[in-house]
This record gives sequence, structure tokens and C-alpha cells, in this order.
Amino acid sequence: MIRANCRARFTAADFDFVVRTLARAQTDHVSLVDLLSDVETRDSILDHPRLVEAILSNCGHLRISSQFYFYVLARHVLQQGGIGDRKLCDYVASLLEAFSRANRLQMSDEIDHRTPQYISDMLIALTRATPEQVFLLRAHIGNYSLFISGIFHENTQRRSLRGGPDMKFYEQIGRTNFELVASDRFSEVRIALNQLSDQLLNLDDEMRPSLSL
Repeated sequence: MIRANCRARFTAADFDFVVRTLARAQTDHVSLVDLLSDVETRDSILDHPRLVEAILSNCGHLRISSQFYFYVLARHVLQQGGIGDRKLCDYVASLLEAFSRANRLQMSDEIDHRTPQYISDMLIALTRATPEQVFLLRAHIGNYSLFISGIFHENTQRRSLRGGPDMKFYEQIGRTNFELVASDRFSEVRIALNQLSDQLLNLDDEMRPSLSL
């Protein structure tokens, strides 16, 4: 199950990146003590726009964790979309980190390793799942719908022209099953992820940033 825990898993390399990035200007100088001593101060520092700029301008030469990478970029696009909830941002970043690994597109063995990985089949599986499995399955369906319709929306639209599920389908399914956090904001988060995919992420393997996983 995906948990909102990116902020709890930042590494020493991540904090070093923040210090080096913001130390370029005296007015923006930040120390490692500031980052480690107070949670509110750290959260405020992590909102600095220069971090986004540094990540994007140094694509391919960064030694930062995947959780830091996705948190900073997700925070940026969600704030642009009027979503300031850091817990929700942390959850979305954790979702992106998890699903960026191909094997996480599949459901957990806690549900049923034999269950097909198509949403239509997942919905059928709900009818024969135990109460515990239903909770995990619904969470996965909601998360999967958000990831596919948010990050791969152009591909989703193209496939819908050939008979595949369209954006309206993913939106409806996602709203219904995105129960863990802010289900009433599914559409806003999805649109923010569309911006993330279009403007900030380069999904070409050769251009993928260097992340210390």
C-alpha cells in the first residue's frame, strides 16, 4: 500500500543538494541545521522555486533520491493548481515514486497475484474479494487511475480512439476508488499531474535524471 512518506525518507544527499542550491545567493542561504532542526522550517525551505529550477536545469547530473525528486516537482505543480496540502502532495509524490517502477503497476500479492492487471478485471475481482482485499484493491484502482490519467494522459487519449478506456472512464473510476486521501480533489490532482507530465517530466529513458534509489 502506498503511504505518504517521501518527506520522511529524504537522504543526506538531498539535504546537501538543498544547501548547495540555496547557498548561491546570500539572501537565500540555508544551513543544514535549518533543514534538520524544525519540520515547519524544512517544509518552507522545500517550497523554494530555485530547487525546481536546479532539478530541471541539471537533468541527468543529479545525485538526489527519487522521493525528493518527485516531492519537489509534485509540490510545484500542485501549488500552481491551488492545492497547498503538504500531506496530499507527499502522497502524490509517493504514488509517483512507486509507480515509476514498472513492477508497481501490478497489484500487491496481499490481494491476489493471479488477478489480471486490467482495471476492468480489477473491478470484476472486487465482487469476489474479501473485505480486506476490497480495501487494498480499491486503493490500487484509485492510485492506478490517477497515475495513468495524470502522467500518461496523451497516450490514454490516443488509445481511447482505438477503443480503450477514455479519460472520463479513469476520472469516474478514480473518483470512486481514490479513498485514502482527498477523493474530492481527484480531478484537480489529475490536471496538475498532466502539467507535470507535459512541462517537467522527460519520460525518454536516455534523458531520465540520475537518481540515487
